[in-house]
Amino acid sequence: MIVNSAPAGWQIIYQQAHALLAMQLAWHWPPTLPPDQWVGLLAAVAQHDDEQQAWHGRGGHYGLTAAGAPANFTQKEFSLAQATDVLAAARFQGRWRSLLTSLHLSCLYEGLRGQSREIDDFLDDLRARQQRWRRALKLTKAAAQQAYDLLHWADRLSLILCRHEIPEMGRTLEIYHGPDGRSYHLRQPVPNGPVLVEPWPFQAAEIEVSVEASTLTQLQFRDDAELAAALRAAPVEVLRWTLKRL
Repeated sequence: MIVNSAPAGWQIIYQQAHALLAMQLAWHWPPTLPPDQWVGLLAAVAQHDDEQQAWHGRGGHYGLTAAGAPANFTQKEFSLAQATDVLAAARFQGRWRSLLTSLHLSCLYEGLRGQSREIDDFLDDLRARQQRWRRALKLTKAAAQQAYDLLHWADRLSLILCRHEIPEMGRTLEIYHGPDGRSYHLRQPVPNGPVLVEPWPFQAAEIEVSVEASTLTQLQFRDDAELAAALRAAPVEVLRWTLKRL
């Protein structure tokens, strides 16, 4: 979950919903690949945070901090099971989708190398699979990386929006470099106004994107079951952003 502090308590955005927002952003890019690969890339963006642990049913404290508050995803330790499962699920959509998903896992977790033999074996296996998939698809390492860069870019911008990280007072924030190698930045000159992205990457001169969020007024929970019940009953709002060309 993405957990934001809100005046009423907690604002919760599921990671799968954040991924869907990332796919909306990627969808607005001018297609840069053949249709089959482009659709596969969009699928990888939309599903890159799938296979989360099913914490929401039978007690336990996976979704909570030690103080009983909803746990933000950054407060959770690396889950080898989730990483393995998301790659296994990608397999059923083919080698291209699998390659993109594995590149994302490498990007996220390569920094954990050296922490355990199990993690190192997983990271080594990712590298080996990526090489096999590139060869089978007749892709260069650079071409695969260029496609993955759009996934990373969209993921990063979605997180900025979901976590309310747009700077105040019109200050500029770097998003990430795009598949074209250029560095992209955003700023919001007017509070709650359009978000300006420079350079402008999308086909239309203005786009609107959205994500659903739930609001919890209860600040602490006994266990996952109580949190899950509160989330099921929580009001849902749609957060919307307008992105415009400068």
